[in-house]
Amino acid sequence: METKTADKKIPALELKGLTKRFAGKVLANDHVDLTLYRGEILSVLGENGSGKTTLMNMIAGIYFPDEGHILVNGEPAVIASPRDAHRYKIGMIHQHFKLVEVFSAAENIVLGDEGGFRLNKAAARKKVTGIAEKYGFSIDPDKYIYEMSVSEKQTVEIVKVLYRGADILILDEPTAVLTPQEIEKLFAVLRRMKEDGKAIIIITHKLHEVMAISDRVAVLRKGVHVGTLNTAETNEKELTDYMVGRKIDLNIERPAPQDPVKRLEVRDLTVADPDGVKVLSNVGFTAYGGEILGIAGIAGSGQRELLETIAGLIRPAAGDVLYDDPKTGKTVDLRAKTPGQIRELGVRLSFVPEDRLGMGLVGNMDITDNMMLRSYRKGRSLFVNRSDPKKLANAIIESLQVSTPGTSTPVRRLSGGNVQKVLVGREIALAPTVLMAAYPVRGLDINSSYMIYDLLNGQKKNGVAVIFVGEDLDVLVELCDRILVLSSGRVAGILDGRGADKETIGRLMTSGGRSDNGTPEDTREKGGTAQ
Repeated sequence: METKTADKKIPALELKGLTKRFAGKVLANDHVDLTLYRGEILSVLGENGSGKTTLMNMIAGIYFPDEGHILVNGEPAVIASPRDAHRYKIGMIHQHFKLVEVFSAAENIVLGDEGGFRLNKAAARKKVTGIAEKYGFSIDPDKYIYEMSVSEKQTVEIVKVLYRGADILILDEPTAVLTPQEIEKLFAVLRRMKEDGKAIIIITHKLHEVMAISDRVAVLRKGVHVGTLNTAETNEKELTDYMVGRKIDLNIERPAPQDPVKRLEVRDLTVADPDGVKVLSNVGFTAYGGEILGIAGIAGSGQRELLETIAGLIRPAAGDVLYDDPKTGKTVDLRAKTPGQIRELGVRLSFVPEDRLGMGLVGNMDITDNMMLRSYRKGRSLFVNRSDPKKLANAIIESLQVSTPGTSTPVRRLSGGNVQKVLVGREIALAPTVLMAAYPVRGLDINSSYMIYDLLNGQKKNGVAVIFVGEDLDVLVELCDRILVLSSGRVAGILDGRGADKETIGRLMTSGGRSDNGTPEDTREKGGTAQ
């Protein structure tokens, strides 16, 4: 495809034939040519494994290209380290922030800068405040990082690179854990930076955000730059087709619940952290077999603790977790039971945790052995039968299009998206009656995400109670039958997914645990799905 370029614009960054190989044979980027202009926002799209992160890491000095070269402001640049990138006024804001929690915003911003803490702190605070006022940031220079929300931490990261004089900014999934209101504030700031002549690259999988904020969109496929389009002249469907190389249906299926049956009831659940601080307060809801219950909330609102408590990984301080066993017809209280005891009861809770390699899979074990982690029963034999787990591993690789040399590949060698596919596939293969999935599509490309949505809908049709914790409100509204909103560890509302809108959910997410009328709102579905 012929690349379209902006007229009368000055290149800030030019990539010429950039190529990167790993282990001598894995081609991550293949002779990529790309131009970023001053005063523009360029989105970079591509499936998992398409080479987006590798390409950005070469610009940021984390990797060095095997072939090709980089020009900054028309001049050849050698970027062999992040320090070199800073020297060329390039700053990258990573998805996972690199901040010192016990330092203030100002201290984090000057940390690592030339001169470091030898700088006058009063002057540093004044400079930080000036940057914030210029671009419309809201920041308290003296506030400690551990006291900040996710959006405040992100602001510190952006101001940090601006403080060091960055004219070229790279943002990796900048909206991943922000509310709609916070996203709008971020976009307003980015537009001001663009007007000031900054050149900005955004990596994101959210196509509606690409259309809203970018001037042009560069598409990568299997390490190759397949083209750049002017955003005003394209649409989400065309971008998806370029990414995948074939036509993709972007409609998320949401079949109506058929004969929903109460499967799990949570009553007045209260959970405290090791310091005694409540992370969940009097949380209550009901999950029904044959429906998808979405859970929304800003990061740290208690989503992880809620799912881990249900799964038996956290002992609650108070409340009940009642499971209606479809085999016996009896109600079982799961409170204070260990995961092993829950399994012994015959309760099949499949849990896709947020921390994939920390809790879900063992990185040094291969795919087959990771299948065995959930199927092996102690004491049956001195030997382990790998035949069935290997068949399951092969089935998951084929059905979810896992990119791997084979089932004997250690999981840690897979990309993040492929790790996710292995984990979700294994949990669904257990034929659960309740499936809890925490951020199952985080970081996944559009094609892989829709595979996961289809799998969740398949479980719903099979009568499984699906609890889906997500961060993309567009997906929650399209996919879920009901949406429970957590705010500060409390239920702020339970909405009908078919009638919910992002703005309402966003307000509830920041309400402190109360809806506008002072009590949690429960908008019930017709047809028996009320709690």
